[in-house]
Amino acid sequence: MLSTRLSLGASRPWISLLARLGLAATWLWAGWAKIQDPATSAYAVRVFRILPEGLINPVGYGLPALELGLAVLLLIGLCTRFTAIFSAALFLLFMAAIIQAWARGLSIDCGCFGGGGEVDPAETQYTKEILRDIGFLAMSIWLVCCPSSRLSLDVRLR
Repeated sequence: MLSTRLSLGASRPWISLLARLGLAATWLWAGWAKIQDPATSAYAVRVFRILPEGLINPVGYGLPALELGLAVLLLIGLCTRFTAIFSAALFLLFMAAIIQAWARGLSIDCGCFGGGGEVDPAETQYTKEILRDIGFLAMSIWLVCCPSSRLSLDVRLR
C-alpha cells in the first residue's frame, strides 16, 4: 500500500505533464480550427440559440483567441491551476450547451473543432461530444488538484 502511494506520488508530475499537454493540444486544435474561419465560428455559436444576437459575434470571434491563449498557458505551464479552473469551467459550459441543444431537439454539430451548424438529425453526435468533454473535464480537474508538473514555468517561478 505504501509503495503504491509513493509510486503515485512520484508519477504525479508526469501525469500532470501529460494532462497539461493533452489539454494544450485540444485548445490549440479547437482555437486554430476556429480562427481560420471566424464567421463559421460565430455561426456555430448562433445555432445553439442561447445567446442574444448582440453577443453572438463577440463570442464567436473571441472564443478562438481565448482557446489559443489557454493552449499557450498550458503548453508552457504558466498559471496552471488558474488555467485548469478556467478550462474546466469552459468544458462545463460547452457540455451544458450541448445538453440543452439535445434536450430542445436541435440538430447541430457543436463546432468544437471548427465548422459547426445545423445538420441532419441522423448526423448529431451529442453522446460522443459530451463523453469527450467529460474526458477533457477530468484532465482539467486533475490539473486543478495536481498543477505541479514537469517542464513547467510554474515550478521555476516558486
